[in-house]
Amino acid sequence: MKHLRITIEGKTYDVDVEILGEENEPSKRSANSARSRPAAAAAPVAAAPAPAATSSAPAEAGDVPSPLSGKVVSVDVKIGDTVAAGDQVVTLEAMKMNTIVSAPAAGTVTAIHVSDGQSVDEGGALLTLS
Repeated sequence: MKHLRITIEGKTYDVDVEILGEENEPSKRSANSARSRPAAAAAPVAAAPAPAATSSAPAEAGDVPSPLSGKVVSVDVKIGDTVAAGDQVVTLEAMKMNTIVSAPAAGTVTAIHVSDGQSVDEGGALLTLS
């Protein structure tokens, strides 16, 4: 995997590119490197723009972690709400698909670490239950 930052028409994209076959063919690496680079450069066209601000605080005990990197569509609870295991607490969007985040256990919402429209990293804390 290679992590690249590419700017296209004034928009910056952070992308991870997997170059297939390199680990299996070390003797062909130099011959294929010229061909691999254009393919890697073409990948960002479909990638989402890099978010300006992300929630990167890793989840701790009692926190509900983000199952994926994406954008918060809605926080569906507020501080003080009591939730049961499986209740919807946050809606995330990644690759134009919404993902519902459910409470992993019953509890009371004691803190909310994200807001609507904010980008989050996989494993980042969304909210805290006690």
